[in-house]
Parts: sequence; structure tokens; C-alpha cells
Amino acid sequence: AAAVWCGVLAALVGLGVRDVLVLYEENRCSMTYMFEYPEYLKIKMPKKILGRYPAYELYLYGEGNYAEENRNLVLTGIPVLFLPGNAGSYKQVRSLGSIALRKAEDLDFKYHFDVFSVNFNEELVALYGGSLQRQTRFVHECIKVILKLYKGRDSAPSSVAIVGHSMGGLVARALLTLRNFKAELINVLVTQATPHIAPVMPLDQYLTDFYTAVNHHWNVKAQHRANLTTLSVAGGFRDYQVRSALAFLPRSSQQNSALSVVSSEVPRVWASTDHLSIVWCKELILATVRAFFDLIDENTKQITQDARKRMLVLEHHFLKHPAKFFEEKPEMLAELSGALTWIPIKTPRWSYTAQNESDGKYFTFPLSSHRKSYSHVHCQNSMLDTNSWIYGCTNSSSSMCLQGIDLSWKAELLPTVKAVTLKLQDYPSLTDLVLHVPAVNSNKFTLDCEFFNEVSRTVELPVTHLFSFGLSSSKIVLNSTGLIHNVQLQHFGQIYQAFKLYVESHCQSLKERKPSVYRLHIPWSHEDSLTLSQVPSATEISAKLQVAQPENDTTVPVLNIYSSPDCQYEVTIKTSFLQVLGQVIRFHGGTLPVYIISNILLAYGRQLKSLISTGHCLDFVPALTKASRPYKVEPPVNIIKFLLRLNWFKGLWDALFLPELDAVSLSKQDAWFPFVSLILFMFGTGIAYWGGVLSNLFIKLLSSLWVALTRPSGSPTDDKLFTRRRLYITAFMILLSWTTCGALAIVITYFHYIFKVIKLHSSVRTELSVLNMHSKQTSDNSHKEMGKSFGSTDGISEATKPPISNATFDGIADSLKMHFTILSMLTWIVLLSCPSLIYWLKNLRYHIKLDPDPCRAVSLILITVAEIIMNASTAKIKSSKLLKIAVYLPLPLSVAVVAFAPMHLYRIPHFVIIPLFLHALCCVV
Repeated sequence: AAAVWCGVLAALVGLGVRDVLVLYEENRCSMTYMFEYPEYLKIKMPKKILGRYPAYELYLYGEGNYAEENRNLVLTGIPVLFLPGNAGSYKQVRSLGSIALRKAEDLDFKYHFDVFSVNFNEELVALYGGSLQRQTRFVHECIKVILKLYKGRDSAPSSVAIVGHSMGGLVARALLTLRNFKAELINVLVTQATPHIAPVMPLDQYLTDFYTAVNHHWNVKAQHRANLTTLSVAGGFRDYQVRSALAFLPRSSQQNSALSVVSSEVPRVWASTDHLSIVWCKELILATVRAFFDLIDENTKQITQDARKRMLVLEHHFLKHPAKFFEEKPEMLAELSGALTWIPIKTPRWSYTAQNESDGKYFTFPLSSHRKSYSHVHCQNSMLDTNSWIYGCTNSSSSMCLQGIDLSWKAELLPTVKAVTLKLQDYPSLTDLVLHVPAVNSNKFTLDCEFFNEVSRTVELPVTHLFSFGLSSSKIVLNSTGLIHNVQLQHFGQIYQAFKLYVESHCQSLKERKPSVYRLHIPWSHEDSLTLSQVPSATEISAKLQVAQPENDTTVPVLNIYSSPDCQYEVTIKTSFLQVLGQVIRFHGGTLPVYIISNILLAYGRQLKSLISTGHCLDFVPALTKASRPYKVEPPVNIIKFLLRLNWFKGLWDALFLPELDAVSLSKQDAWFPFVSLILFMFGTGIAYWGGVLSNLFIKLLSSLWVALTRPSGSPTDDKLFTRRRLYITAFMILLSWTTCGALAIVITYFHYIFKVIKLHSSVRTELSVLNMHSKQTSDNSHKEMGKSFGSTDGISEATKPPISNATFDGIADSLKMHFTILSMLTWIVLLSCPSLIYWLKNLRYHIKLDPDPCRAVSLILITVAEIIMNASTAKIKSSKLLKIAVYLPLPLSVAVVAFAPMHLYRIPHFVIIPLFLHALCCVV
């Protein structure tokens, strides 16, 4: 039963991981191609900088004639600096650089950008934070070098625009924390899929401290970045590496100078991007480059110093595009031609299809006859040009209106149309609405307008309960036909909710229609998603959130349906259990090691208790089955969380210099929801269970292979805990850890431990074979049980020496069981230390010693402790006076790891080292 239950839990984790990694929308981004061969011109840095940062470089991107002309670095453009992210290449700048160059060519190089890129040696800064400060200081030096290249030029720049991908965006923000950095050196910062709020995997303290410093400066010293305009673009659900909630800039008092948006909402992009495609997605790079060119001040030929204009440009290109070229102060009054044909329209619904129009037309809609009956007017135009097309007249006393207010700026660009919805009450001075149909040749387009009441087009659809598991549904039929419908999704505001929306359209005739547009609008966050659907059809839409609804927010998510006027729509919503699992993994999958370790610690404590009560050690799996109970861990954590709300307890907590509870920090990020810790604990139980089973099988397999290759003679005879050879090995490993990389010493010690266990297991298998040969006359039930524990012994050669005693045999078996559990704990220490080892290996040609080293302190203790434990037996532990103390330690530590490690994974080794250290003392004392 335990195996089935844990199998179900592990399967649920697998389904959640599958939803995150596989079940997302297809890539709708176009690839960016270069028209000429890309070249990267290395910028010579001062010798002092080269000596300080030997692994880093600065390049200028170029193609064709531009690259040839700038080999002497006589630059006249606007500097833009690209910063790659975790394991990113400086060559990722080519999409941005190439499109910026093509745009400049279209303008005959009236303006152009010089795009630079930094080579960070593809460092794993998302997993190892020790080099983030070094990267930040190097970028500061790069900015100074770049600006010197323009010294003495006409209209020389005084600042640099930065585009940062992934961790490169965080490094750019960290510039503001440098003591001698001048904030005016950067004016625009665009980040792509940058985890601003917190690290994706907080694997070392340097990483979390860096985040704390950057975000604290961002919030507390907001006035220092008054000159900086920041845009953060998240990738949406395709980006499983950095979820969009982490990419939203921290809330501060300077929200008017920062904008966060998901790529699926960006006009003319309308697509989710994965973590790498966000740097080459043609639609997104085009939006970025267009924004950069609109930021140029015609007088200085540099990026404007007007922060308000910069923000307007970003909102124009990344939030609401009216299908018009950007104008800072658009001319709202427009002159209309009286020479064209003026046609009055008095019906509340109107449609016009134009093709081969030799003369332009104006269609006028008198508003006085509609104000009493309708609250809104909605118009659509399928001609996606940038010309004005809809106007409002203020004093039309005749059939013509020679001057009108340009309402085209109120429009919004959609994939198939540009649409505008006006509330008549907001325009009391307007007498007529005017639509302009220009003279066109061969281009077919349609215009549609309708007056409607908002109440008749807005319906409420309550979402299904989380635990309905998709077995029940809510359905609504939109009986009225029209151009727009709004379906409010009631009680939908939490990140753990996930639904499937089914929109089915039924049309009265089979005539050709433009596709319908379904937009899932999230009012408290810029994470809208658009779906294009042919009609009639049945369309499935995933509805889930990146950001939870704020506490004081009363708005409701809305499904906007831009529909065909003669079609009816049926909307059905169901809970998607698989996507709920995906949301749990997306937001909290990184904390699973915490709950796995918590379960292993409980199993380890149960084994120690078994040693005291029965004199024998339980296997890891039975110990886990008996000890893994959520009520041992979850209530203490929740009680502490509750008490921290009380001022006296919070004061006592701070007086003891205890860190903030991670559950409290996650609640502040709106990423914690009811029972999530309980769910994750059970998931950890399932993974720990099957991880133990598989690791046990793996050790047995390696043991069989070792027996077949070496044919060991019998049980180990060396009972001494300390030998000269072992002391030499320990001293060498400590020296290796101190002079090179702590993670390297941890990995070597780990494999040394595995080798010891394999040898011990092989020796016992050999002795068991001998024991079976001598048990033909008398049979021992305990030996049969041990035979099951250690597997069959086919292929082992006969031995002639007498078998070992039952007590010795049972003692070795108990030791092996304990070693399996300790190896499980060490496995997670190794996994968490691997990133710093990989970083050290990649930078070995520059530095032999990893500095700073997040694993050095842990490795120095672990080497000594592991060397003692791997050579000790449970007999020594049973006789130790400290065992009665050690048995009470795993439970509080399993609680502590859940309380303090979910947002600080680097604390896990510390919580594991403590019981192992006491275990080693039990072997000695």
C-alpha cells in the first residue's frame, strides 16, 4: 500500500513537471535572420581592466559595410549595450543588432544605434552568485569605455541604453548599487526574462544577498533612478525557466518610470516566448527596435532625456498600440474634406465592405438618437494601416463635419482588426461619429460599427471549484449577436487555479468571415493572452495566472470575445487538474529538495529510534513509511507563522537574530496558498520513497558487478576507525577543498563513500554465499531474511573458510541500511553543490581557486564527518552515550529545513551536516 501511495504521489509530480515542460502553446515567434554575415569587433580594454577581469570582453556588433566602416571605432550612433544572462553568449546580440541596422538603413542612417555586447564567458550566474558583483563592476567599466569612444564627436552621448537578457538584466539593475556609479550613465533599461524578484534556484548565499541588495536599493532609493526608464518583458508560460511573476519589477514609489509586461500581451507579438527565443523572437525584437527609434530626440540625435516621453513610447509599443505611429503630443483636431461623399447612418448596427474605392467616403452616425438607448459604441476596421479612420464631431449642424476630434488614438490594435470602444457618457460634447473610408485599389477591407448596452454584453461565469477535477463545468450561452462580448470569470484570482475554457461558435450562414479574437484579460497584471480562431469552430483556451490578485483588488478577469455579428457563442469552463499540478510545480517545484530532505531526516530519526528500541536498524523504505507524517512537520511551522504576527513574539524572534520564515516571505510575494506546504511534503515523501528504492537497486547492481570483477574474499577485517591512510586521505581532501573548490572535494568524498558501501555490500554477499553453503544441515530464518535483503548470489565462487557469526552478519547488515540513508542525504548535498563545481571547471583556466566558494565551509566539515561515518559500524553507535541525544535531533531539523530553506536552498546542507556531525561523534564517543 505504501509503495502504491508513494507511486501515485511521484506520478502526480511527474504530471505536473510534464505540464510545465511540455504542455504549452506552440512557438509562434518568427526567427530573426541576418542579411549579411555578422561580425563582432573586439573593443580593446585598458590593461588594468584586463588584469582585473581576464575572462570578460566587450564587442561591437556589425554587418557588411557598417562593420567595415567602424573597424577604426569612429562611432557616430547611439550606444546600446547588450548583457547576456546565465550561460548566455555575447553573440545573442545579433538579432537586436541586425534589426536595428536594417531599420537604420530604411532611414538612410539619419539615426542609427551602435550595439555593443559583453562576453561574460557564459558563466552560470543563475546558479552561482559569486561572480555577480564582478560582472556588475565590469559592466560599469564597459559603459565608461563605450562613452569614451564618442568623446569629441558631435552630439556625443552621455548615457547608454542597456538590454539585459535573463540575469544580465539583474546585473544592469545592480549598477545602481555601486558606490561610484553615476545614475545618469544609463537612461533606458530593457530586460528580457529577467528574474527580478528572487532567484529561480537560491543555491548559494552570494546569490540571495545580491538580490537583497539590488531590490532593497530599488525600493528604498527610488529617487536615485529618477532618470532611468525600465521595461521588463517576461516570456509567459513557454518560459519554464523563469516564471513571469519573477520577471515583474518590484513594486515601488517610482512605478511611473517602470513597466512590466508579458510578451503575450505585447501588440504585434501576442505570443509567449521561451527563455532563449525571447532574444531572437522577430516580433518582439521589432517592437523593441521601433521603441528605441521612437525614443530618439531629433535635436540631440540621442535618446531623449524626457522621462515622461520615454514612458509614453514604451506604453505605445508594449501595452496599447492604436495602430498609429507614435506622437508625443498628437494633434487631436483633424480637418475633414467636404469634397468627399458624406453618408448618414441611422441604424444601431452597420457593416461596410470596401474594395477598389475610387473616391473616399465619410459615414456619419448621429449620436443624439442613440444616447438614450445605448451606453457604448464599438467600431472595427480591418485595414491595418496607420492612418486616422474614426472621428468625433462637436458641432455638426449640417450633413457634413469639416473638423473633428481624431478618435483613432483611442483605438487598439488586434491581430485582425483595429478596434475602438467608446462610452458615450464620456463624450457628452460629441454630436456625430464619423468613419472615413479612403480611396483604395484592390485592397479589400471591412468596417463594422454597433451601438450597445454594456449590461447586455457583459455576463458573469463562475469558475468551477478546484476539487471538481474537471468532472463538473460552468456554461453560458451568449444569445445576443454582436461585435464584442465580455465574459467575467468570477472567483478567479489565485495562482493555484487553472481552467480550460471552451468557446464554441455557431453561425447562421456559411459566408466567409474574419477570424474571431479571444482575449483573456487580467486587469491587475499585464499578462493578457490572445487566441485567434476561425468561425464557426470550437476553441480551447488555457486560463491560469502568473500573478495572484492583490488583496485590495476587486477587479475580475474577463474573456473578451471579438466576435462575428451573426454568430452565437457558447463558453464552457472546467477545472484542469493537470494544469493545477503544473501551477504547483511552476511556482514551488524548486522547493521540492527541501521536502525530500525533510522526509529523509524523519526516516533517519526512525532508524536511530529502532537502534535504541530493538538493537537493529530498519531499512530506509520501511523507516520512511513509518516516520513520514505531515503532522510532525507542518503544524510547528504554521504555529510559528501565526505567532510571528504577534508583536511580542516578533520582537523576541528578532532579538534572537533568527531569519525570517520562508513561508512568510513567499506570502509577501503572493506565491503561497493554502495546503501547498502539505502537498509539497507528500510529493517529497513519494520522491524520497522511490529515490530510496532506486538507489538501493543501483547499489546492489554495482555490488554485483564488483563481485563479478574482483571476487572479494570475505567481510572487511579492518575494525579501526582511524588509520594513518585514512588520516592522509582526509588531510588531502581538506587541502584540496581549501586550495581549489569545496564542491570538488564534496563530490570526490561522495563517490569514495559509495565505493566503500559497494565494497562492504560485495563482501557481505560473498559471506552470505559461504553461509548458505554451511547451512545445509541447519537452517536459520534470520539468514533467509538477510538473503532477501541482499539479493541472490549467482555466480559467486565457493569459499572454504568458516562463516561469520550471526551477530556480526546482522551488524554489517544494519550498517549497510544506515549507509543507504546517509548516502541519500549526501546525494542532495552533492546535487546542490554541483553548480559551483561546474562554474569552477569552466573558469579553471583563469583561476585555480574558486573565490568566493559557497561550499568550502560545508566541505571542510563534511570531509571529516563522512570519513568517520563510512568506516564505522552501527555497533559503535549503539554503544555510544550520545545516541539518546542524537535520536531527538532529526525531527526538529526536518521542521527547521521546511521553515527556513524553501527560499534559501543553500541552507539544506547545513541542516544535513548537523545530524551527520552528531552521528560521527556517536561513532567516536
